[in-house]
This record gives sequence, structure tokens and C-alpha cells, in this order.
Amino acid sequence: MWVLLLLPFAGLLYVPFYNHAQPALFGFPFFYWYQLAWVFVTALLTWVVYRHYRAPDDEEEE
Repeated sequence: MWVLLLLPFAGLLYVPFYNHAQPALFGFPFFYWYQLAWVFVTALLTWVVYRHYRAPDDEEEE
């Protein structure tokens, strides 16, 4: 499951893959919104991995 944390690294490592202006999204070139999208994707993936590896005794008691 921790391998999911390598996805942002791989997705942003090779700059020529996303170094162009089209397609634009709300007037922003692809180069910018692609990187911004990875911010949210990385946060989501980090949360998923955290939830998967969190120890059972860390859960809040009701």
C-alpha cells in the first residue's frame, strides 16, 4: 500500500510529459493545473496510506 506514495513522485518526475500549454483548464495552462492537481492527489494518497497503516489501538474510544 505504501507504493501509492510513489505515484506523485513518478507523475511529476519527468517534466517533458507535462511541459506544454494545452489543454488549458479555466485559462490555466496544463503545466500549472497538472502540478496543482497532484497536490490534492498526493494529500488523498497520503491519507489512504495513513488509514491503512494506522495501528488499531490508535482509534478513538467511544
